[in-house]
Amino acid sequence: MAKESTFSAIDVGTSKICTLIASFQEGSLKILGAGITPSEGIRKGLVVNIDQAREAIKRSVHLAQRTSGRSVNAAYISVTGRHISSVNNRGVVAIPKSDRMVSSRDLKRVLQSARSITIPNERRLLHVIPRSYTLDGQTGVRNPVGMCGFRLDVETHIITAAATSIHNLVKCIRGVGVEVENLVLEPLASAEAVIRPEEKEAGVLLVDIGGGTTDIAIFKEGSIWHTSVLPVGGYQITRDISIGLGIPWEMAEGIKKRYGSLLVKSSNSDQQAEPTPLAPGNSYAGLSQDLGDIIRARVDEIFKLVMLEMPDSKYETIVPAGMVLTGGTANLPGIDALAQEVLNLPVRIGAPQGMVGLADDLHDPAYASSVGLLLWAAHQQSDEPALPYQPRLGRRGLARRWFSRLKSWLGR
Repeated sequence: MAKESTFSAIDVGTSKICTLIASFQEGSLKILGAGITPSEGIRKGLVVNIDQAREAIKRSVHLAQRTSGRSVNAAYISVTGRHISSVNNRGVVAIPKSDRMVSSRDLKRVLQSARSITIPNERRLLHVIPRSYTLDGQTGVRNPVGMCGFRLDVETHIITAAATSIHNLVKCIRGVGVEVENLVLEPLASAEAVIRPEEKEAGVLLVDIGGGTTDIAIFKEGSIWHTSVLPVGGYQITRDISIGLGIPWEMAEGIKKRYGSLLVKSSNSDQQAEPTPLAPGNSYAGLSQDLGDIIRARVDEIFKLVMLEMPDSKYETIVPAGMVLTGGTANLPGIDALAQEVLNLPVRIGAPQGMVGLADDLHDPAYASSVGLLLWAAHQQSDEPALPYQPRLGRRGLARRWFSRLKSWLGR
């Protein structure tokens, strides 16, 4: 019988904190516990108030522990924000003369060669992801281990983050008694949950519009090709509604979730728009048209900013599989049609699927990165990504990790 593995993930977002505890066995993800609470102290993916952020994370973790009956000692954590940057870089090594056969040690050496780029002191390495290998001029090699050759090249995608932003986030997580198992860039996590293998192979654009950021990732030939983060999201849509209609932010958020839509209304419709109360004591007003115009203007701008982030003006040839739209803002009715109109690409809404257990609320685009963190953790167990960011552990963290690994080893 296959051994069951249990993972924890904390998705720290601008609008919500989502802590998930799940087991993974024989390809099935079972949600054991979930803690979803409003976010505080986080803005555009960055910690702006450590005390508030720590308390919000603490509430989320405690709720997940209570629903699952299990403790969260270490977790995979999502990272986003405008401070994220990425670059593609090559590495090359010679294969030893003994047998000319590529080994796993050679893979580590060539990845170390690729990561030998100058990284400023104020930045930290987050991911070094191999895109493809070349062996003696033979390109497109996916896994060269066991193959024979003289020279091994690798093309990698290197992602870095601001050291202060990472430090503040890690401090909040450790402040609630949870060690950081690993940090994962949000669009990479979201892709695990909503991108199909055939889309990754053909070329696909992932756009995750969250509360404070829009995360972008391009996949081509089965691997990551480009990543970036825009500091705009659902928060800006709510702010526009608040300013445009002259109502408080909280009321604007409620109106957006209940009445917000990008569906085109019939011009010859004689029906009145559904009346919406502005505030207690105020008269009702039909706001359907004004609300739709405000939302459409901001979402249209977000998609045009996505176009500007594309590394090639002829992006249609890079991502023939089109766009997968996810994140909480993807729940706006008609947003896929607007995206297709602006980018001239086929568009579909991506939501996590295939989960069992306490997963009723998680089959939603808003939880793509949360579920994706668990899948990333499960895949790392079987096929560890190359050189992920490893935060320094204190004595307590080292002891917890040592005992965790000892328990795992004894349970085999």
